[in-house]
Amino acid sequence: MQETMERIATRIAEELNIKLTQVQKTVELIDEGNTIPFIARYRKEVTGGLSDETLRELGERLTYLRNLEARKEEVKTSIENQGKLTDEIVESLEKARTLAEVEDIYRPYKQKKKTRATVAKAKGLEPLANIIYEQTETKPIEEIAKEYVNIDSLSEEDKQNKDKVVATVEDAIQGAKDIIAEMIADDPNYRKEIKRICYRDGVVITKATKPEEKTAYNMYYEFNEKVNRIPSHRILAINRGEKEEFLKVKLDKPEENILHHMEQDVIKGKTQFTAMLEETIEDSWKRLIEPSIDREIRSDLTEKAETQAIKVFGKNAKPLLLAAPLKGLTVMGFDPAYRTGCKIAVIDETGKLLATTTVYPTEPQNDVEGAKKELKALISKHDIDIIAIGNGTASRESESFVAEMIKEIDKDLHYAIVSEAGASVYSASKLATEEYPDINVSLRGAISIARRLQDPLAELVKIDPKAIGVGQYQHDVDQNKLTESLTGVVEDAVNEVGVDVNTATPSLLSYVAGINKTIANNIVKYRDENGKLKERKELLKVPKLGKVAFEQCAGFIRIPDGKNPIEITAVHPESYEIAEQLLSNIGYKKEDLLNKDKLKEIKSKLAGIDVVETAKELNAGEMTLKDIIDELSKPGRDPRDEMPKQILRADVLKFEDLREGMVLTGTVRNVTDFGAFVDVGVKHDGLVHISQLSDSFVRNPSDVVSVGDIIKVKVIGIDEERQKVQLSMKEA
Repeated sequence: MQETMERIATRIAEELNIKLTQVQKTVELIDEGNTIPFIARYRKEVTGGLSDETLRELGERLTYLRNLEARKEEVKTSIENQGKLTDEIVESLEKARTLAEVEDIYRPYKQKKKTRATVAKAKGLEPLANIIYEQTETKPIEEIAKEYVNIDSLSEEDKQNKDKVVATVEDAIQGAKDIIAEMIADDPNYRKEIKRICYRDGVVITKATKPEEKTAYNMYYEFNEKVNRIPSHRILAINRGEKEEFLKVKLDKPEENILHHMEQDVIKGKTQFTAMLEETIEDSWKRLIEPSIDREIRSDLTEKAETQAIKVFGKNAKPLLLAAPLKGLTVMGFDPAYRTGCKIAVIDETGKLLATTTVYPTEPQNDVEGAKKELKALISKHDIDIIAIGNGTASRESESFVAEMIKEIDKDLHYAIVSEAGASVYSASKLATEEYPDINVSLRGAISIARRLQDPLAELVKIDPKAIGVGQYQHDVDQNKLTESLTGVVEDAVNEVGVDVNTATPSLLSYVAGINKTIANNIVKYRDENGKLKERKELLKVPKLGKVAFEQCAGFIRIPDGKNPIEITAVHPESYEIAEQLLSNIGYKKEDLLNKDKLKEIKSKLAGIDVVETAKELNAGEMTLKDIIDELSKPGRDPRDEMPKQILRADVLKFEDLREGMVLTGTVRNVTDFGAFVDVGVKHDGLVHISQLSDSFVRNPSDVVSVGDIIKVKVIGIDEERQKVQLSMKEA
């Protein structure tokens, strides 16, 4: 067991390019039940400061490699029970680096369903197959095969059973060839080399099933690309096109090379068996190896593409979750629509619902004046600061209406376009019903849109992460893996920001390290029954929240206006003593953190501290001390305040206004493997292709831009028919 764990840790260290001790100590922490956010934040000395992303990757690889080792043991035991385990098999299993390799080794020893080879073996033709395969017999094979013809020795009943009859010499030889074909197909060495050849020289070829039809898959109607070059997004696009029956897909492989490789190994010089074995090798390839190799390569390409898509989704989701909140503003949520009317919701600076209504400024009613009159009254009554417009159906018409209305109001009023992805999912959810039991489903969407502008994180955690609306082909990938990965991303985002335990919803609390949905509901229930929590340790009175859960969650919980000013920071209770001693060393008390004037002095003095010497003096880790200094310098800090702010607009830009060469400011809405989609204020997001992201070579778009970034772009192409805009960040 120890040896296995060492092997796993060594491999993870190599793959992630980190030290072996970092892996070993992190694995110990994971096995003790610590959460990734807790390890990333409060065990930096142990892990050597590994980031949450690296820790999650480490955790995923640990699970995979442990499953791999467990499968190796299962396979070894199964082969041993058959009495066929050899040192060579044991060595091959030890060297296997993937589950697919282990299954290839196990293939010859698996209980097989009925095949041509198993039928031939049941007829007693295995010795004949061995004679042909060994190629040493000089006696004509036809004469040897006569000995295996059994029709005359069978009972009348058995003669009726095809699976028992060897009627002719030809039947005997064919049965022996079937056994050899399966033996070749099951050889893991051949399969490994064939896969290697196919990955190196294979080509993915796609053709249209209905070439006359125009679809989203036009570029794949006559398409080919090498297996080792095809990027993830194209694999997923091709898979979808095939699933929707617009495309036929095949893998073109260097068949001659593959057959030559097997022939060289199997055929031992020119004998009476040469032609027979050549036929058998070709049969083995065509009938048994090629179909399964095709499936495995397609499956492998898809798995890699899905892993990449999930990674892209996670990278995009995190900045969206960490988007800067617009604090202290009264917001009007505007959910656009045509026939059913635009739903309006007004929320105050705390997120409390003040008013709702429905107006009809769009087609078919076109009641522009009536809508203006009603909305102006709401703006005046509630002193609204900003209007959040959803980016769905009728969004641009609604934007034009709002921009026109703003010009008629003598007030500093702006609007912003907000992604409404998942708003309808939330509106109809059980959670939305609990939050707003008396509000119509359609109006809940407007509330969600308004709140997304005010506090994106608190609102987005209420919906399934898959519905956030960033990434590529998220509905085509393994949904369990996607959910698991995105849950991790949301956890990291929530714990990075911290959660006010006295205002947070159960949805938000359930993403805090160590807190599950049951505990989250219990916290809210405790809060409702006992009033606001005054200090973190009061959490221990919450049912089911024990010492282990408290250790994991405490540092991520914030208590403004509580008994202990340190609890508005991310300093963990285990470090309170260090924090207070640190403040004492520079002449202050924890209560001084709440005094603005003293806070400036504290920040200045903390900046001059010698971390190395002070860490020794306080018996603290240097990384931990540095984090404590950062927290005490900015108590109550929200890391989202440093993120790019939402673009606020007062006037609308129409598609017809666009001209090539125009330089615009836009918000990155999505980042894919092939570029970034940017909202520049027209109906559809423009695309900055990967080749236009920078003057220098870009390997991965997410190295250059992130969702939520505010960037300058130049218009380089306008497709009026399809309403598409091509943008460039080069010298923009």
